[in-house]
Amino acid sequence: MTARYFTLDEANALLGTLRPLMRDILHARQQIMDARPELWPVLVKAAHNGGSKHAGELLGQFDVIQRNLRAIQKLGVEVKDLDQGLVDFRSRRDDRDIYLCWRYDESAVTHWHELDAGFAGRQSL
Repeated sequence: MTARYFTLDEANALLGTLRPLMRDILHARQQIMDARPELWPVLVKAAHNGGSKHAGELLGQFDVIQRNLRAIQKLGVEVKDLDQGLVDFRSRRDDRDIYLCWRYDESAVTHWHELDAGFAGRQSL
């Protein structure tokens, strides 16, 4: 798949679409993490048709995450960290590829980093 490149305006314009997708991912992730102590036995029981209502709920949360990740990827956006709700938009700066970087709690795309720098290498635009 060929990488999609975004301008800053294009990246910011997508935030209205990304916010609800990331919100639902983060909520589903939290539901799974809250159930973590019992996650494995529940999933094993579900796999053996135990019919656990709790297993169905957890599997539903996994489905939300998977469905929303696919929707984000179809937009050409790269999800980098589900713990932080962090995504990158491939872009160009000074004739080289970079990432425009956005975190779920930020109101706009205001940072960038080199392709190999990651979140720790974020710089203000």
